[in-house]
Amino acid sequence: MVYQNYIGGKWVDGAGGHTFASINPANEEVVGDVAQAEVADVDAAVEAAARAYVSWRLTPAPRRGEILYRVGQLLKDRKEALSQLLTREMGKVIDEARGDVQEAIDMAFFMAGEGRRLLGYTAPVELPNKFGMAVREPIGVCAIITPWNFPVAVPSWKIFPALIAGNTVVYKPSPETPLLGIEFVRVFQEAGLPAGVLNVITAPGVAVSQALVRHLKVRAISFTGSTKTGTAIAADAGKYNKRVSLEMGGKNAITVLDDANFDLAVEAILWSAFGTTGQRCTACSRLIVQKGIAPALKEALVERTRRLRLGDGLLPTTDVGPLINRAARDRVHEYVGIGKAEGARVLVGGKIYGEGGKGFYYEPTLFDGVAPPMRVSQEEIFGPVLSIIEVGSLEEAVSVNNDSAYGLSSSIFTENVNAAFTAMRDLATGIVYVNHGTTGAEIQFPFGGVRGTGNGHREAGQAGLEVFTEWKAIYVDYSGRLQRAQIDTDKLVNGPA
Repeated sequence: MVYQNYIGGKWVDGAGGHTFASINPANEEVVGDVAQAEVADVDAAVEAAARAYVSWRLTPAPRRGEILYRVGQLLKDRKEALSQLLTREMGKVIDEARGDVQEAIDMAFFMAGEGRRLLGYTAPVELPNKFGMAVREPIGVCAIITPWNFPVAVPSWKIFPALIAGNTVVYKPSPETPLLGIEFVRVFQEAGLPAGVLNVITAPGVAVSQALVRHLKVRAISFTGSTKTGTAIAADAGKYNKRVSLEMGGKNAITVLDDANFDLAVEAILWSAFGTTGQRCTACSRLIVQKGIAPALKEALVERTRRLRLGDGLLPTTDVGPLINRAARDRVHEYVGIGKAEGARVLVGGKIYGEGGKGFYYEPTLFDGVAPPMRVSQEEIFGPVLSIIEVGSLEEAVSVNNDSAYGLSSSIFTENVNAAFTAMRDLATGIVYVNHGTTGAEIQFPFGGVRGTGNGHREAGQAGLEVFTEWKAIYVDYSGRLQRAQIDTDKLVNGPA
């Protein structure tokens, strides 16, 4: 069986007739063969979306919401099957895969509800017998480009708000997880989404993505991935004055003060650093620890890290799954070498696991003696590597946390309410946690970061609608005469001159 692209309501092969394979990172077996899209398929998908936009934008938003409710129910019905496929294609342990799918279920129901709101507003106007309001309108055809690490959740953050707002979509999932993208879209088809409203194209390489970004009928682009790729997309799209939303890299930190709940901090650090094998944009890769608690915390982390069990995510005994591919594993190993060369000490890990066998595993790794300027402290590794940085005070911890090109998520463990509120104010990231790790965002709140992490937009919550809507101001003058705002207003207040 070859998994096909979905264009204009039909499942089709790529224009060139080529395919590529999706590989299970746990054992390097082929999960499925996928039709490879070409630039001609981009044109076909965008044209289908443009045609569908004419009627979809006029479909009442509550009716659009009813379809999304059906999508949410179908996702619930198929949660386990999708989760099993997700683990096979991406590698994360099965409980995390179920959480990935659950986020999409939650987002489906949340955004379906927005079909009864899509909140605009009214406000008083300056002149008599006149009414004013602001309403949201869709933008048009939207390009959705998503990563492999959350192959169901992240597309849901983008596709659901785009559709409920009245846009149509061309969706390009990561070539590392194309089957999940295809099966996700299949749910929309079965829920009754009209042909052309949502299209999916799959392809490795950059040519198809570039063609999608540059297509003149694509008016908005939502991308999650590396900062390098995201800034290149923004530069390309800027030439055509397109709306662009970017969710990119992270170098997230947990701060542990001397008065922290010790056991809670240990659990949260392990989950934040090594959950999803460190392949989350919110994963903790820096541990900023106050000197008083540092020795005991390091000892506990070393002991617990050694006990983590690596393996296939479908096995109930597995704590940490594989990295997504060989290149990702090699990149992690290269950074471990860089850290050693910079003078950092490996407390545990630092090796390829099962080298010579099947799968792309790397030992969860703790670095000690890390200084803030080191590359392992500054650059995104995207793997199971945690760098420990000791500080003397909360003020120093905040300074180290903010000394980063990224600004997605941060966390502090303290029992001091004054310290907690100071951190909430001063940690310069889009997400701040108190007495919790850096991972675990909920869909009803805005998600995104500052500096090199994003470009000012947010996903999820009502904020997720902003990138997919334009504001239209509407004035209704029922006075029966010409009234000039700002000019005649003055006469009403002060009388004739």
